[in-house]
Amino acid sequence: MTERKPAKLDFESWIDKQIREATARGEFENLPGAGKPIPRGSDDENWWLKGYLRKEGVSGDALLPPSLLLRRDIERLPETVRDLNSEREVRETVRELNKRVVDWLRLPHGPYVRIAPVDTEEIIEQWRAERRPKRSAGTSASIPSSVTRTNTTSWWRRLFRNPNAAPNN
Repeated sequence: MTERKPAKLDFESWIDKQIREATARGEFENLPGAGKPIPRGSDDENWWLKGYLRKEGVSGDALLPPSLLLRRDIERLPETVRDLNSEREVRETVRELNKRVVDWLRLPHGPYVRIAPVDTEEIIEQWRAERRPKRSAGTSASIPSSVTRTNTTSWWRRLFRNPNAAPNN
């Protein structure tokens, strides 16, 4: 542990004294990186932070403000729910994101970015549309005749198409 600065010395002379004594003891010799060029990217003031994040395997998302993270998550939501297996999982994912959005809207901090809760039903419809089998022009022949219905009008619509028709009881 280093010694405390004496009261009678100013900081600059005390620090200079510490460096001079450490140099005399040889503590600055054989340091890692001695005699090597300064790493690339040293023009950037955050080069050390970027290097540290890269070394630790952490993405830069941890440094983004919450509003930008929410905006990015909203934009990526269709891709996020695409691989989910059930409508319940999709609804839970959207519910969790909407909760985070509402929490941010109640007390916004960081840069203001226009965000709003996501319409759950719209995301569900997109999810369902991606799950439906794609039909081409010649697929009607591939549907078995036992599945196709001859009359697609429901009994309710047939009954009320003619208002004078009485129910068959």
